Amino acid sequence: MSNQITVKLVKSLIGTQKSHRDTVRGLGLRRMNSVSTLEDTPAVRGMIKKVSYLVQVVA
Repeated sequence: MSNQITVKLVKSLIGTQKSHRDTVRGLGLRRMNSVSTLEDTPAVRGMIKKVSYLVQVVA
């Protein structure tokens, strides 16, 4: 399971840019405290970096 990464939406999407909302949706997150497990790829890491102020990487 070392090539999996789990992200959690910890901040509301209200008032954020549309591209950031779309990125969060692309990560599979819909509402506050939702969790998604994804493949650990450079594309996913870039998406997480873009919206780092909204999400948290869960260990």
